[in-house]
Amino acid sequence: MALTQDDVRGIADYARIALTEEELEEMCAYMNEAIDLLQPIREYDLEGVEPTFHPIGDLSNVMAGDVQNAHGRSLDLDVALSNAGAKQGRSFRVPSILGEEGGDR
Repeated sequence: MALTQDDVRGIADYARIALTEEELEEMCAYMNEAIDLLQPIREYDLEGVEPTFHPIGDLSNVMAGDVQNAHGRSLDLDVALSNAGAKQGRSFRVPSILGEEGGDR
C-alpha cells in the first residue's frame, strides 16, 4: 500500500507543514520507504495477541507505604525543624527554584 502525493499532502496539511512540490516528492518517497521497512512486521501471526499500551506491560507502584522506623518511633517534628535555616508552620521553608514568578514556598 504505497502513499500517493495526495496522501502525503493531506498528512502535511494536517500537521500544518508547508511542502514545496520538490519536498512533497521527496517526502512521498521517504514515507513509502519507511512503510516498506515495516513490511516484515506485518507478516507476524498476531492472531489472539492482546495489544500492549506500554513496553513494560502491567505497571504497579513499587513504593512502600510509610512505616515507623525499627524502634517504633519517628523524629519529633520540633527536633526535625530545630536546625532548619527557615521554617513556616510545620514545614521547612526553602527558596523558590522557579524564580520570582514562582513565589517563595
